Amino acid sequence: MLVAFSVAPSGTGRVDGSVHDAVAAAVRVVRDSGLPHRTTSMFTEIEGEWDEVFDVVKRATDAVAPYGSRVSLVLKADIRPGYAGELDGKIERLEAAIDRQEGDAEAG
Repeated sequence: MLVAFSVAPSGTGRVDGSVHDAVAAAVRVVRDSGLPHRTTSMFTEIEGEWDEVFDVVKRATDAVAPYGSRVSLVLKADIRPGYAGELDGKIERLEAAIDRQEGDAEAG
């Protein structure tokens, strides 16, 4: 399964509203998990089996908790039994489709 999630504290008391220290704590949990992952400006994606992925999400959420009075968690999951390597596989198929469409447009 693939899970894209974003976890951040609120009620941090910081004047600038920054949450980068808390997010860094969460991303450290993900990196230390050993699961395939990718972090972008808005989400972290991880890939693995149900229990291991959700264990990482819980631990990442717990790592953020000390940084504020509440924690917000946004999560999206792609559950596709029998598939692995989809963190990169989905992107590779997308890029191939874009290349085909661009080739079709140039030919037409």
